[in-house]
Amino acid sequence: MTTPNPKRQVQVQIDVPQDLEPTYSNLAMISHSPSEIFIDLACLMPNLPKAKVHTRIVMTPMNAKLLQRALAENLQKFEAQFGEIKTSDDGFSSHNSAGNLKGGNGAVGL
Repeated sequence: MTTPNPKRQVQVQIDVPQDLEPTYSNLAMISHSPSEIFIDLACLMPNLPKAKVHTRIVMTPMNAKLLQRALAENLQKFEAQFGEIKTSDDGFSSHNSAGNLKGGNGAVGL
């Protein structure tokens, strides 16, 4: 009797439409329920006090953790190639490059 290999990787073909429009976001609001993580993405413009959410991503906590790991790995590779990414924790002011305040009520300036 053979034992299934739980680490067996399955190749998945992903279809990205050629006319898919990229969406820019510099603000993320992240919340959760017991079973899901919600990421609302918006674009905050200078001198405008309102931002409209244009994308909502809903995922399981496990998939959010895997996304976090993938982002960390890619940022590490990016910084190895292009240098350290500076954030407000590194001494920048509390405003992002668009002149908007970061953070507050679960919102993160990106």
